[in-house]
Amino acid sequence: MSDQRPRIVFGLMPWPERQAIASALRTETVGGLVLLAAAVIALIWANTPFSGAYEAIRDFHFGIPALGLDLSVGHWTADGLLAIFFLVAGIELKRELVVGELRTPATAALPVIAAICGMAVPAALYAATASAGGGNLDGWAVPMATDIAFALAVLAVISTHLPAALRAFLLTLAVVDDLGAILIIAIFFTSDLNLWALGGAFAGLAVFYLLQRYRVRGWWWYVPLGIAIWALMYNGGVHATVAGVAMGLILRTTRDKGEDVSPASRVSHLLHPFSAGVAVPLFALFAAGVSISGPALAEVFTTPEPLGVVIGLVVGKVLGIFLGTYLAARFTKAELNPDLAWADVLGLSVLAGIGFTVALLIGELAFPGAAVGEHVKAAVLIASVTAAVLAAVLLRRRNTVYKRLYEEENLDADADGIPDIYQRDTKASASEVG
Repeated sequence: MSDQRPRIVFGLMPWPERQAIASALRTETVGGLVLLAAAVIALIWANTPFSGAYEAIRDFHFGIPALGLDLSVGHWTADGLLAIFFLVAGIELKRELVVGELRTPATAALPVIAAICGMAVPAALYAATASAGGGNLDGWAVPMATDIAFALAVLAVISTHLPAALRAFLLTLAVVDDLGAILIIAIFFTSDLNLWALGGAFAGLAVFYLLQRYRVRGWWWYVPLGIAIWALMYNGGVHATVAGVAMGLILRTTRDKGEDVSPASRVSHLLHPFSAGVAVPLFALFAAGVSISGPALAEVFTTPEPLGVVIGLVVGKVLGIFLGTYLAARFTKAELNPDLAWADVLGLSVLAGIGFTVALLIGELAFPGAAVGEHVKAAVLIASVTAAVLAAVLLRRRNTVYKRLYEEENLDADADGIPDIYQRDTKASASEVG
């Protein structure tokens, strides 16, 4: 007879999955704190008498002109360092598809529906706001993405004991968001295509796949090939970060016999700290330096494009993710963890309104060199801070519940390295046998 019990939403996660999620979230949390520091430094630096030095460094060009790679420091961080961020994002996405929450339709339905609604509603609200004010619709994708590092940094600052299942849900949301952002960047933000360079990039990806397929090892194969693929993708007219996620998706996430870890896990272990602690903060340092004077801030709420971004992130994300989660749970006949309430989902939805890194990147792509682009950046910062403050208030109110659940999830009375909550059935069976 089949088990007809309803699936529990935000219930206890399998131990191996929880270990993998916890490792990823630790790195993201530390990186998020560095990201916050970089953003604060950028804002202070850009609004002092030394702002000229900030702009001079950001706009300084270097590279190899003969290879089409003469870029400013700001562009190197956006097109170069963020490619590493998207490489790690690609690995995380593939891990979710192979062994994580997205591997089966039953477990994937909730986060995917919530993430899609959390992208569609902000985009729709931006479009409605921009249209009503006679603004430019090019920024519709800016408020679509959640910044997982920034969100986790907020959780660290407010010292909340958010249960592992809620943190995992937030991470999965961000992974699906990143996939949406990658597709949007690849499809909608391409310049004039150079088919020869693009063909070379795809040929390089094919070689990358074959190296993985035939189990070829050695960084001396992959690093030069990866740089070549990135450079060809950039010169091909497709944003270079797409090369990063493509390579991340190609890397093998399953272990062969005799392997301690898979190639994807090994690369993620090496690059994730650099991505979270160096690449993304450096991008933020040269992307978040916007004017925060009175008139500049007033433009955020009186100009349709930045106002659409604020409404999209602060209102659209909440409506999209909360309603998407609620409808998905009802549609799949799942039940909410009895230890939690829909207020917890609401707090998480507000937290997902933090859309820092990818939102800034898409803002730069949507409004290159335009004055409104600076206002859109300011809107992303204001919206992210607003979402962080609101989420802190909502989540802190429930922290007593979270702390109790956290202690139950992590209690290890026998000190065997595995929380007792995962061994209750085994111990009960052993007691009955005895």
